[in-house]
Amino acid sequence: MRRKSIFILLLAWVALSGYGQEKATVGKISISTDSVLNADKKVTAYMEADGYEGPIGIKLRGNSSLSFNQKKYTIELRDSNGKEVVAPLAGMPAHTDWVLLAPYNDVSAVRDPLAFQLWRDMGHWAPRTRMVELEINGEYRGVYILSEAIKRGEQRVNIAKLKKTDVEGRDITGGYILRIDTYDEDDATFPSKVPGIGEGIMTSQITWSCIYPKKKKLQPEQLAYIQAFVDSVELTIQSEHFTDPEWGYARYIDVPSFVDYFIHTELSLNADGYKRSAYFYKEKLNADGTGGKLVAGPVWDYNLAYGNCNFCNADNPEAWCFEGGNTQPTPALWQRLLQDPAFRKAVKVRYKELRKGVLSNEAINGYIDRHVKLLSPCIKRHFEKYPELLSNEEKQKPTQQQPSGVPNMGGFPGMGGFPNMGTFPGMGGFPNMGAFPGMGGMPNMGGFPGMGGFGQSDAISWFAAYRVSSYEEEIAVLKQWITDRLSFLDRNIELFDSGWEPRIQTPRKDNAPQFNGAFPAFPSPSPFPSVGPHYNHW
Repeated sequence: MRRKSIFILLLAWVALSGYGQEKATVGKISISTDSVLNADKKVTAYMEADGYEGPIGIKLRGNSSLSFNQKKYTIELRDSNGKEVVAPLAGMPAHTDWVLLAPYNDVSAVRDPLAFQLWRDMGHWAPRTRMVELEINGEYRGVYILSEAIKRGEQRVNIAKLKKTDVEGRDITGGYILRIDTYDEDDATFPSKVPGIGEGIMTSQITWSCIYPKKKKLQPEQLAYIQAFVDSVELTIQSEHFTDPEWGYARYIDVPSFVDYFIHTELSLNADGYKRSAYFYKEKLNADGTGGKLVAGPVWDYNLAYGNCNFCNADNPEAWCFEGGNTQPTPALWQRLLQDPAFRKAVKVRYKELRKGVLSNEAINGYIDRHVKLLSPCIKRHFEKYPELLSNEEKQKPTQQQPSGVPNMGGFPGMGGFPNMGTFPGMGGFPNMGAFPGMGGMPNMGGFPGMGGFGQSDAISWFAAYRVSSYEEEIAVLKQWITDRLSFLDRNIELFDSGWEPRIQTPRKDNAPQFNGAFPAFPSPSPFPSVGPHYNHW
């Protein structure tokens, strides 16, 4: 009887705390600061929110989104001396790092929360979110998604804490958080040895970043280790024996997570899928030699997913995301994995299982309906703040509204080009749109002179695949697109174990390091001292 009472109390605590679920009401966040917000450095501010009242550090975040009228923010909780503070926020587990995501180019304001919730329901950690209304210095800024940041921690990416002294043996094997995305000089990066794929891309070079540990704490031995490990993963996947149960890719990657990541990404048809905001983490090797594999996820950045994007075929419910697009290169590993009948069968089995529950039409539409109901008291205020988000005309392709005379530069939204904003070969990249070196920075990208105000008024059309005149119409379009997408996946994944083959694309031979079919020798001394045969099998 006592155990039953404790269990009931525990359930009540979970329900009241809001862990793992959306709160029943939209919260309020008020931020005040005397400093000008910028994308380069956090400035001191004061925040009042559910569960926290006190100092914070805050800065703008994003790349192209820095030009939008509604900005995104990175927040760090602090004490009066400016030191980091760990605290719960809006019912979510305690941490110091948080993000305010602006759903400016997602009229539904549901795509990011939906993607995160689906990943959690599939059995993985994804950032928890709360819907809030934001004020800064007394000015209403609209509806925002308060989100956990992707960080290491027991309640976030739960991997081993890597110390500076962990430079050999099993200690060096984990944990690491990796990302394929834009980068800047503060990131520890290394190039992939396998060229990426895509049609019309400027470069086939893919760059990995190690975001945990941070560059200033990452030791040379640790960077050498994780780079060599990723090389092993990618080169093994491209090798002739990649399907071998003992020496193939399954030795290095957590296959179930890659199966789920494929299903999740293909359902969303994310324009940035696989090639940007793509996260992985590396577990520490167990004492018995097991584990230590590369895990796909967490998921991040889905505001241009689920049919909401006008490039990379992202509005076509019958396209494949793994085949790449015409902006940045897509890692070839996903196409190669699909050449393994065992991987395809695992995808089919898992997909059919998920369709009975997490990915059923009823479950997805139910989540969207609850989200719409949650936002109903405040969504009108949001559109009054940003009236440009709704069009007064019938639903239409935004390309009908684009200015004429803009050259075709390979498929950048609305302008036809700028295919890779993160890595311009030979120029070190344009990783941070908030601060161009030598130009004194561009902390507020509210408009480019001479371009009619890049980011102003109709900037939503530069990315969106369509325009709607009401929130209700947007939700109807979203639901119909997801229904069509699921129907496409139902038909095609059903064929995955009956001779279906992915379209094969040959990586372009340009500036990317080339793989000649032979495995490279590890540097001397080996980055895997005392680890044993788990890695030294060549």
